[in-house]
Amino acid sequence: MKDDVLKWTHGPSFEDGGIRFKLWAPAEERIALMVEGRDAIAMERKENGFHEILVNGLPAGARYMFALSSGQRVPDPASRFQPDDVGGPSEAIDPGAYLWRESWVGREWRDIVLYELHLGAFSPEGTFAGAALKLDHLADVGVTAVEIMPVSDFKGRWNWGYDGTFPYAPDASYGRPEDFKAFVESAHARGIAVLLDVVYNHFGPEGNFLSLYAPDFFTSRHKTPWGDAIQFDGPDSRPVRDFFIENAEYWLDEFHLDGLRFDAVHAIKDDSRPDLLDDMAARLRARFSRPIHLLLENEDNVPQRLTRRSGKPDRYTAQWNDDIHHVLHVAATHEACGYYAAYGSTELLGKTIAEGFAYQGEMMPYRNAPRGAPSAQLPPDAFVSFIQNHDQIGNRAFGERLNVLARPEAIRALAGVYLLAPQIPMLFMGEEWGATQPFLFFCDFKGELAEAVRKGRREEFSRFPEFADPKRVLKIPDPCAQSTFLASKLDWTQIDATHLATYRDLLKTRREIVQPLLPSIRHGGQALVVGEQAVRVIWRAGERRLVLDANLSSSTLTFPATAAQPFWLCGDAGASFGPWTVRWSIDPE
Repeated sequence: MKDDVLKWTHGPSFEDGGIRFKLWAPAEERIALMVEGRDAIAMERKENGFHEILVNGLPAGARYMFALSSGQRVPDPASRFQPDDVGGPSEAIDPGAYLWRESWVGREWRDIVLYELHLGAFSPEGTFAGAALKLDHLADVGVTAVEIMPVSDFKGRWNWGYDGTFPYAPDASYGRPEDFKAFVESAHARGIAVLLDVVYNHFGPEGNFLSLYAPDFFTSRHKTPWGDAIQFDGPDSRPVRDFFIENAEYWLDEFHLDGLRFDAVHAIKDDSRPDLLDDMAARLRARFSRPIHLLLENEDNVPQRLTRRSGKPDRYTAQWNDDIHHVLHVAATHEACGYYAAYGSTELLGKTIAEGFAYQGEMMPYRNAPRGAPSAQLPPDAFVSFIQNHDQIGNRAFGERLNVLARPEAIRALAGVYLLAPQIPMLFMGEEWGATQPFLFFCDFKGELAEAVRKGRREEFSRFPEFADPKRVLKIPDPCAQSTFLASKLDWTQIDATHLATYRDLLKTRREIVQPLLPSIRHGGQALVVGEQAVRVIWRAGERRLVLDANLSSSTLTFPATAAQPFWLCGDAGASFGPWTVRWSIDPE
């Protein structure tokens, strides 16, 4: 699993019969360690701004805080566990206490079928242990990797996870660190890889005390939607960079994770070279020899970060491709509000399925600016495709899933397109069995912060025509109410067996026919517009061709003849193609 034991710059470490505590607090001359049940201990200030102390004979499980010169007590920003939420003491976790029994060697990227889930809403229990009880279901469907929304400790009892303030600490509402490790081991035992969503572009609004003792952690030179940016490019930014790079190493190393998804990297501001993302990828690629999958969310659509060397990712493995979601969503729903207005053309539909990005340097009307760059040179597996995810559902006012918005035949056609395409597919929890309950935006804030979140949510949607009536705006679920969170939890008693069978069949077909072709598909495909919302896309797979014929419209059309042999079909593909008909074919050997 690993070649040696990593030494962490930040956070507690177990050594020499005791625990060494470290805190980067360059603005403080004096820091005291406060361990529950013991007297305060003065820490030694180092020239690099760190304060350190080795406490002999201190056992794992000790709870501690740091006392600043002002007397204020703060948790460890690199805490491994916050049993009493963001304002309470940190708990020292011994990484060697969990006895791994697995001999997991990882999964190759071409074999991955992702499944995004939110731990609190995925199972009735809303915990690591509860999620583990559903792993047999996922394995039976054909899922080979789960991608977990952020688990880093956040304020309150429920949250999407993007408001975390302790990047190293799994939130106590989900269980203890050893519970997370047990979940990973259970997944691996079933052949399921585990990836984690991490947030390195900002901290949540409650529980972050860094500015009190390390003001250089942030900079006003760069601005983000959350205020001052994290300082990755200043003259004293090395401890800040290490804080996050080591966090990525920590999850992969101590939790045996198989990969990470980096949230909103377009909001990471860094003018240095190499920048944080390149620095991080180089460190992680050099560190781990087993398959490690590094995924990006990047609104700027930068293909350079996805390049290959000798057929393997040079830096990042793949990017979540919102463009494929948008073109398929518009085809199924005909929605034209907001950014959907920029994705209604059939040319973009074919281009996106074939090449990855819809906009490759052209002006995007919604942004009123150019977006992206050419991506046809990349292999399809540089893109993660989906028709639902937490953002695209949860950022709707009422959290509607696609199968509530579109007809069953449209849903089946879209599933047939993206689950069999050579891109890496990602399902959103419950999609495989036709879940209909919403996935809403939820958090557990109180007071003025809660009211600000409510107001912001309502203002965001009041700009859309369907919310011109203020009474409709008031019906938007309260993001801070427990009922909103509970409404988003999967109801496992409502499984649609027919829908589930369709997804199981599609993933079996992918595994048996499409996956063996992926190593020989070196770059994007070629798209032909057949009619409105109807395309043919062809990928070269060595000497063979993989052919998609998709009529994603309510019309009947005629497709050009092909010598390729069909291996999957939904709809009516006789002399002509009926509405919502999808056919996959492959050249005979």
